[in-house]
Amino acid sequence: MTVNYQNNELDTKRMVLNFGPQHPSMHGTLRCVLELDGEVVVKATPHMGYLHTGFEKLAEYRTWNQVVPITDRMNYLSPMSNNIGYAQAVEELMGIELPPKAQYVRVIMAELSRFADHVISVGLHGMDLGAFTVMLWGFIEREKAYDLFEIATGGRLTTSYTRIGGLARDIPPEFIPALKSKLCKFMSIVDEIEYMLSNNRIFMDRTQGVGTITKEDAINWGVSGPSLRACGIEWDIRKSRPYLCYKDLDFIVPIAAEGDTYARYKVRCEEMRQSIRIIEQCLAKLPDGPVNIFDHKARLPEKEEVYNTIEGLIHHFKLIMHGDQHGMHPPKGEVYSCTEVPNGNLGFFLISDGTGKPYRMRVRPPSLYHYQLFGKIAEGAMIADLVAIMSSFNVIAGELDR
Repeated sequence: MTVNYQNNELDTKRMVLNFGPQHPSMHGTLRCVLELDGEVVVKATPHMGYLHTGFEKLAEYRTWNQVVPITDRMNYLSPMSNNIGYAQAVEELMGIELPPKAQYVRVIMAELSRFADHVISVGLHGMDLGAFTVMLWGFIEREKAYDLFEIATGGRLTTSYTRIGGLARDIPPEFIPALKSKLCKFMSIVDEIEYMLSNNRIFMDRTQGVGTITKEDAINWGVSGPSLRACGIEWDIRKSRPYLCYKDLDFIVPIAAEGDTYARYKVRCEEMRQSIRIIEQCLAKLPDGPVNIFDHKARLPEKEEVYNTIEGLIHHFKLIMHGDQHGMHPPKGEVYSCTEVPNGNLGFFLISDGTGKPYRMRVRPPSLYHYQLFGKIAEGAMIADLVAIMSSFNVIAGELDR
């Protein structure tokens, strides 16, 4: 479609073009309507994704623990981080304090998820700009991280590992040796990726000075995570509002000053190193003890108790059954809780009416805020630049639409 307009007394035309969802760099779920003057973007209007998950409304028809699998499907590149963020919000609502071992195991899983998310994000960023080898490296390392998830949780992608008040199960004995054996390779792959991309003239020309976000725009538009820290703003929920055992761990918050596509890539690379550093500290400090609170009014008993004791069977029955007389019943009230997930600030706003299901759940996903900014920073860019910009945001459509 073309639009006529007058410019310097010449009758010229602007073209309106759909960028996505079929375009490979939009990953089949995103669409942006572009108004073009030649190859220059005059206006960009981003549209929501096409997954139509409706996870916020679905939560109102599930018990509090049944919401955990729904959070898996929001950001499907780091589902464990969503599990942890939701469980923490309910625990804050109920005043639950996790056992020390549960806190450390959750941090290990969260940082392993951060590495798995970043390594594939950087790999796909390279693929979108023609660096196919880096994408293959990223997928290989992500599969190794998924092997670890499988050992610990029984699942690879959508693990549903957390529970309100703890975890589905303790980590098995073989998990820690397997994790230690892979950490060195994880660190070396980050070096190899940077060696491949950071001094690559084509990659640098496609990313440096492209899609620049100012500090003011980053704050005003609600940008968070690596995209915010790439603008020179040192803000990380793990430092500014410590949760779990992060206050006991030593790590730095990587930042860059340029705010462009290249800076977002560099921040992610350094964050992978910091995640490995955090995991190593957690393994060194990992305490003994339970991974669940001892309160059968809030958590499911162990399967051995369910199968062999009448008390365990009763508690299991009352937590699983639907209805106002059964299940977990947080007190009436509301809470907003946020965690630092790979893409930024993930917040859950929960309202409890004292029943066994959430009265309302609203989610503050980082991708929603980053995608709305895409239209602004795309103006004045070339069509080819849009691929680099979008890929650097790592927008996940699963947490976009309502």
